[in-house]
Amino acid sequence: MGDLTPTRDRPGLHISKSSPEAPARGSAVCHCGASATATGDAQVRLLVQGWEANHGTAHAKGGSQ
Repeated sequence: MGDLTPTRDRPGLHISKSSPEAPARGSAVCHCGASATATGDAQVRLLVQGWEANHGTAHAKGGSQ
């Protein structure tokens, strides 16, 4: 499998968790230029919530730019 980490050329949200005991890791890059990373299940959950609220599909719905 190729590298799924988002970049400015390939914006998006990527979450990984190698095992149930390992901490989740997440990264996000939006076409508007915003980017963020998170480590740990709780922090990744917040990253996903922020992405959904302010980037990703929110842009298509007229959300924050």
